[in-house]
Amino acid sequence: MTTTLADSLRQHGIHATAQRVAVFAAVSSRPHLSADDVLEIARHEIGAISRQAVYDALGVLVAKGLLRRIQPVGSPARYEDRVDDNHHHLICRICGDVVDVDCAVGSAPCLTASDDGGYEIDEADVAYWGRCPQCQAQGLETTRLTPSTLRRRLARVASVTGVTGERDALPSL
Repeated sequence: MTTTLADSLRQHGIHATAQRVAVFAAVSSRPHLSADDVLEIARHEIGAISRQAVYDALGVLVAKGLLRRIQPVGSPARYEDRVDDNHHHLICRICGDVVDVDCAVGSAPCLTASDDGGYEIDEADVAYWGRCPQCQAQGLETTRLTPSTLRRRLARVASVTGVTGERDALPSL
């Protein structure tokens, strides 16, 4: 498997270092990983690798189109190797699990804006939020202020008001 990944890197003009191959392998084996998750897996695989090397490798792999970076609101960036289609994501509000879901209708952008504002739209990025089957089975309920909901609301308040402290932002919710 590593040989195939290294060949893929080379085919995209990327020098196939051990660090880049380990990062690519980590994301290819388990999509929707955060950079910290990739770091942990890569360290287990090759031993020493710095956090900066992981971020650098992720940046190169995204820039070359081998990985896709997604960033659900209120969550760290996640990375996946499903880059050859326009798909969307289901995200659990409770545990943060992310899974792929095919396009809602047809091919890209698969959704039509009510007013395109003169833009030539070529992609729609949709995130469906709810409870995953495991959290449902455990009877876990989404409360008004789950950690992910709180982070999203704090980010929204901060972007509108410029207030970044949680204590100051919470009354605005």
